[in-house]
Amino acid sequence: MKKEAILAKFKAEKVIALIRADSPDGLLDCAKALAAGGLTSIELTMTTPGAIRMIEQATSELPDFMFGLGTVLDTETARAGILAGAKFIVTPAFRPEVIALCQRYSVPIFSGALTPTEILNTWEAGADAVKIFPAEFFGPAYIKSVKAPFPQIEVVPTGGVNAENVGEFLKAGAFATAAGSSLVEAKALKEKNWAAITAKAKAFVAAVAAVK
Repeated sequence: MKKEAILAKFKAEKVIALIRADSPDGLLDCAKALAAGGLTSIELTMTTPGAIRMIEQATSELPDFMFGLGTVLDTETARAGILAGAKFIVTPAFRPEVIALCQRYSVPIFSGALTPTEILNTWEAGADAVKIFPAEFFGPAYIKSVKAPFPQIEVVPTGGVNAENVGEFLKAGAFATAAGSSLVEAKALKEKNWAAITAKAKAFVAAVAAVK
């Protein structure tokens, strides 16, 4: 899938499920549960043991899903993720060398930033979207504020996004959002309560639909 098509899917679906787990056990079933609720874009963080191997398995078994690798801090990890099949890369902070590598491979890169200076530097370095992190401390109002001087910059708030406020983040100008524990609760993942995860995904989808 070409970069433009991947970015178009993010723009249409609006929610990326962020999975940070203690083990890779059950992650494929978790992905299927999210899909049953209408979400097929999934960021698996490098803080999850065996994340690279999991990306390789997931992209092989579920080729229609959008699996990406998150919490990427260096080019070696980014390259390993891309070679394993990751369709996008996410960093928690401004990592210009990772942005450059992803541009070289034509793989979407969401690079982390918070302040206006960081946001502009990240965008000018070539990020496809700026991951506003952590978003929970300033909320949708902050997204609206930074979009005023930077309307050309695509932003993806991460942290504190839930089914109740996702619509406000989108109205404020977010290109898409990323949701972690509010969507994939650690307890539900540990207990393999796939129905609960599907229900959460449906709630997010409904909230997004209400904005469109």
